[in-house]
Amino acid sequence: MKAAVTVKENYEFRRIYRKGRSAVSPYLVVYCLKNRAGGSRLGVTVSKKLGHAVVRNRVRRRIREIYRLNRDKMRPGWDVIVVGRGRSATGPYQKMNAAYLDCLRRLSLLREEDQA
Repeated sequence: MKAAVTVKENYEFRRIYRKGRSAVSPYLVVYCLKNRAGGSRLGVTVSKKLGHAVVRNRVRRRIREIYRLNRDKMRPGWDVIVVGRGRSATGPYQKMNAAYLDCLRRLSLLREEDQA
């Protein structure tokens, strides 16, 4: 993923946490905030409580892949932060994907044709 489409800086994460909206599932927490740029950006956070570095990096890779595959279903122009929760380390990929789409649906981030 290109550096231009990721949220990297701590102040950006804090701004999205503070001013944005959120949706929670057993696998993920999704925060979103409208941005001024035309494209969407992704930030991924995984706590050290989840496991050692190999487990955390696996969760990050899965989240980035879920975002990449569902990017065309999203409305453009949003900053999205996805926080991996405990079940994301051991849960099946399909359930993580369904949880992500459900969170996007609750936040009204899916395009109209993908809402159904």
